[in-house]
Amino acid sequence: MIPLVKTNIADRNQLMPVLEQVIYSGYVAAGEASRKFEEELREYIGNPYVLALNSGTAALHIALLILDVGPGDEIISTPMTAEPTNTTIAVTGAKVVWADVDPETGLASPASIREKITNKTKAIMLVHYAGMVCDMDEINKISEEFNIPVIEDAAHAFGSKYNGKIVGSNSRFTCYSFQAIKQLTTIDGGAIAFTNPDDMAEAKKLRWFGLDRGVSRLENDIKRAGYKYEMNNVNATIGSVQLKNYPDILKRYIDNGMYFDRELAGVKGVTLIPYYKNTEPSYWLYTMKVERRNDFIKMMEENGIMASPLHHRTDTHSVFAESKCDLPGMEEFYSSFVHIPCGWWVDDETRAQIVKAIRKGW
Repeated sequence: MIPLVKTNIADRNQLMPVLEQVIYSGYVAAGEASRKFEEELREYIGNPYVLALNSGTAALHIALLILDVGPGDEIISTPMTAEPTNTTIAVTGAKVVWADVDPETGLASPASIREKITNKTKAIMLVHYAGMVCDMDEINKISEEFNIPVIEDAAHAFGSKYNGKIVGSNSRFTCYSFQAIKQLTTIDGGAIAFTNPDDMAEAKKLRWFGLDRGVSRLENDIKRAGYKYEMNNVNATIGSVQLKNYPDILKRYIDNGMYFDRELAGVKGVTLIPYYKNTEPSYWLYTMKVERRNDFIKMMEENGIMASPLHHRTDTHSVFAESKCDLPGMEEFYSSFVHIPCGWWVDDETRAQIVKAIRKGW
């Protein structure tokens, strides 16, 4: 079966010597290796204000903490995402307010975001789902007009672009995940990028119990309790090696995605996803809409190809019962979208096999 997702790990001859070196160095917690990985991330993203963390969830939480989000606040978010985007909001005590999605893309609708703003709105949480980038031209206008900060959940979008630049320098916060099956993996890990250096200074303390690393621990005075969110040297070392190979890995995803964009155009029963102006997807998952989705998935399975919606819409979880509302765009998109294999393991022969199967019909 051709899988939908698959972990990519560097060749053992490239990875193991440096990994063994750090493991037996006596310094496996956060230190020089994690600082080195941070610098490499800053260079790749093109933003000097980036911190490495132990998960993408930690990145989301730090963004909310810096904004002092808590009970009585509202965060506009999307149900078209993996659970951590919104469970992290719930942990703060704030209410999730669902923005509907654009039924053509599955991404948060700027018009719906605008409609959901109240005097309790503390932030807008966006998700660049499957590596597709939200309509940032319009969302930037809303953020500026209402003076509401944007948190970009780019867990699926490390390497996607907006205005020709890697996603990570546009909004006040951009959060990444380097979990096992992401395009760049550190086994588990994450990062957060800022546009405000003061936010980064605060985040440095929040990711390490509230302690200031620039001051002796014996002289520290914690003014605000933080968390244990730093990335350790072991994960960071893996990240540094993975990042060296990442341009080639990402290129394969993008080449495959653009191939499907070309070869599946006009195929009966398939509707392709349009991409917003000034955006370039990273194709972490190749997303399209199909007629009779269950029949499509069965046909693909019979041809040895995995296809799936993969993510459960998060607005149906009991923890979000207070936020329940009508979302017609979500209903339309969720009933027909599906993902097909698109990653580094899909070679030219395999992608042609996938297209052939789909063209035959179901």
